[in-house]
Amino acid sequence: MTSLNKLDVSGRPLRRHLLALMYSRTRRHPFSATHFAVAFALSALFFAPGCGLVHRQVETEKLLTPLSEAAPSDLISAVNKLVGVRSIRGRVDIQFEDTSFATSGIAEKYRTADGSITIERPGKVYLVIQGPLAIDIAQMTSDGEHFRIAILKGDEKYRRFVKGTNNAIYPKLDMDDAPAGTVDKKVKSSSEAKTVNALSNLRPQHLTAALLLSPIDAHANGVFYAQSEFFESEKDPAKSGGSKRVTRGYYLLDEFQAGTENSAKLLRRFWFDRVGGIRLARLQSFDEKGVLVNDVSYGPLTKFGAEGNVQMPAKISLTRPQEHYKITITYQAPESLVLDHEYPAEAFVLTNKWDLPEVDLDAKKTPPKN
Repeated sequence: MTSLNKLDVSGRPLRRHLLALMYSRTRRHPFSATHFAVAFALSALFFAPGCGLVHRQVETEKLLTPLSEAAPSDLISAVNKLVGVRSIRGRVDIQFEDTSFATSGIAEKYRTADGSITIERPGKVYLVIQGPLAIDIAQMTSDGEHFRIAILKGDEKYRRFVKGTNNAIYPKLDMDDAPAGTVDKKVKSSSEAKTVNALSNLRPQHLTAALLLSPIDAHANGVFYAQSEFFESEKDPAKSGGSKRVTRGYYLLDEFQAGTENSAKLLRRFWFDRVGGIRLARLQSFDEKGVLVNDVSYGPLTKFGAEGNVQMPAKISLTRPQEHYKITITYQAPESLVLDHEYPAEAFVLTNKWDLPEVDLDAKKTPPKN
């Protein structure tokens, strides 16, 4: 080990240099107990006989590069490029996930189902979910103001036709609230029953808001934006199934609504992946109290349609933290999607052709008789 006396600092041996610093410090400003403790620790570290500074290489999370630079106007342009498509129609894979136990680190995924979807701006949707042998499990429509859901599979008690208003807030429908003894326990606990339960509480407007982004109007009255930088630890996308992690750089673009008394309300938060370009990767929406109500993740951009001149994410995951569910929709063949077709209004109004028991969520409850 090289003697500390031989390590010069500005022409002075390190040991004498440290002592001189301590002496000059006490003359100008008396040491406190904390200063003496620090000085003692340093002297013990450097002056202990036979002791040296030990260093070793440790593996840290790799920062993904290159990181692209962007101004707020660039971020707004990246979002508005995704809102040019007026309508989309095609086959999809659909998977539900129950996040009721997310606080304990447990989430329950249901079986992936086939389906078809037709969506049209500003908020119209017709969704068909199918099981094995192309048998319909459920159908759902919204004309932008009202929604209708037909639950077609499961025990008789699960099958129903639900109607409601998009902007209304309803209590959660619990399919498991059927009277005791009326539902078979095996059916009640089956994956199919849980899927049906999740479908009954899915609202079309949640889906259309995720699949058909609203544009950013940078000149809207009372709305303003703030850009920031963020880095997040994530699983290494190049090591599927492994535990290795990397660090990804993001830009955040927060959308605020000006309030009274110099206050502001957070409306939306856009996350942009900066690795190798600028891409919208995530969108979070908040309610009046600042509570997170929508959390949407967007996969990499893919060419849509036969001509391939439109690029959009082929995989979209919508999480509703307050309703404890997550739905992931993946377009099966983006190149075969039908884009920008105009559909008649009746295509988005589901009729109860199955004569299912109807549940009108807007109907007033009859007061109990005395």
